[in-house]
Amino acid sequence: MDEERALYIVRAGEAGAIERVLRDYSDKHRATFKFESTDEDKRKKLCEGIFKVLLKDIPTTCQVSCLEVLRILSRDKKVLVPVTTKENMQILLRLAKLNESDDSLEKVSEFPVIVESLKCLCNIVFNSQMAQQLSLELNLAAKLCNLLRKCKDRKFINDIKCFDLRLLFVLSLLHTDIRSQLRYELQGLPLLTQILESAFSIKWTDEYESAIDRNGPPLSPQETDCAIEALKALFNVTVDSWKVHKEGDSHQFRVMAAVLRHCLLIVGPTEDKTEELHSNAVNLLSNVPVSCLDVLICPLTHEETAPEATTLDELPSDKTAEKETVLKNNTMVYNGMNMEAIHVLLSFMEKRIDKGSSYREGLTPVLSLLTECSRAHRNIRKFLKDQVLPPLRDVTNRPEVGSTVRNKLVRLMTHVDLGVKQIAAEFLFVLCKERVDSLLKYTGYGNAAGLLAARGLLAGGRGDNWYSEDEDTDTEEYKNAKPNASIGKSREITLHPVDPRPTVKNVSGFRLMHQGNL
Repeated sequence: MDEERALYIVRAGEAGAIERVLRDYSDKHRATFKFESTDEDKRKKLCEGIFKVLLKDIPTTCQVSCLEVLRILSRDKKVLVPVTTKENMQILLRLAKLNESDDSLEKVSEFPVIVESLKCLCNIVFNSQMAQQLSLELNLAAKLCNLLRKCKDRKFINDIKCFDLRLLFVLSLLHTDIRSQLRYELQGLPLLTQILESAFSIKWTDEYESAIDRNGPPLSPQETDCAIEALKALFNVTVDSWKVHKEGDSHQFRVMAAVLRHCLLIVGPTEDKTEELHSNAVNLLSNVPVSCLDVLICPLTHEETAPEATTLDELPSDKTAEKETVLKNNTMVYNGMNMEAIHVLLSFMEKRIDKGSSYREGLTPVLSLLTECSRAHRNIRKFLKDQVLPPLRDVTNRPEVGSTVRNKLVRLMTHVDLGVKQIAAEFLFVLCKERVDSLLKYTGYGNAAGLLAARGLLAGGRGDNWYSEDEDTDTEEYKNAKPNASIGKSREITLHPVDPRPTVKNVSGFRLMHQGNL
């Protein structure tokens, strides 16, 4: 009945009446995502009628009402079949200021029309294969990048940037060819990185170091949403970037990694938004070549090298108690390097473990990232070793019993999900410099058996990678208990044929999307 009344007035053609009836329809169906099949034909005709109205010279407020209803109707895939034409797509491109002839964004009154047009395009492209093909024909990705360049430094049009980025994400998710076009032809990597810089208001103090205002306000909701969409789009653009072949590529990835370090050290308007922001940053960091992740840590500034910032490695090897005190009082410093970003990643990992669910999607990306960072960068590995596997003093309880990060990770080594148990074991193995005796000391034989069997190391030895030699960190408690200890050996051992070198990479864009229709 609503569609029939709206269709009658839309066909009548009086702008004021059209605006009123469509506003009423929009208010009533704003939260509608499932539609009755009996009214399908009427909704198709209403869509066609709205496109005809949008061709006319009508007030901006009427355009917005038309687009709001069109966005609601475009949630229904069946309705889009007859209305997804090149002509109708071009109408939306024109209203969204995506035509290359539109040189500026000066009329603030047009911003709501641009935003609603972009929202419509998001739904239509997401739901219609024909629209996806037309997007390629109309070179929509290039038009979206052009619009981003017009507004990348203008904070008062965050909504335009946000939905431009979301549409870019949807396109690059659905078409692998567009990922390549964005990366190379359209220079999407530096463009999207600059969008992030703008959202975070980054001020560079060195080539790959930014100033962190620890007393500053959190990101606004609009800035946070814009940053999240940019992170998701960048994920698709860089999803195949495992190796760096050119010096210019290395520089771009280091700049992006430095921006992501800044991202990890700031907060959003709410705790949930901060976690979503950091989660997307972790996903994107997993695409960065590991050789470029060295910028996640940086030398201490003059202010940070105050006497209280004593580093752990300044203490001799026999001063384990003093080391633990320093570590407790100053968990952000190691070997003269600022480890704040790594500490944030470690805290993020522990929170995901504590959630107790969705380990495959929520936990494995950050565990994989920390593993690769530890394998490639000595300072990061040593810092994480001190945080996760401090000198062993409790030799009476089994390794999986307790509430420390070590205890939690050891429990994951026997998790039912094979991918989760693999990457948890691999992380601890790398922290132990792939030495079997060191791993067994912290995890016990039963917990480590799966990894050791996969590596052919059940009889002992070490992995293939080379690590520097460290001093002995055995505590007196462990040395005294070692001759009589059989840590973890009573656990039942179940072996599975597994890939000896698990790599976890979140390549599913749909898992990053968190939403479908708008």
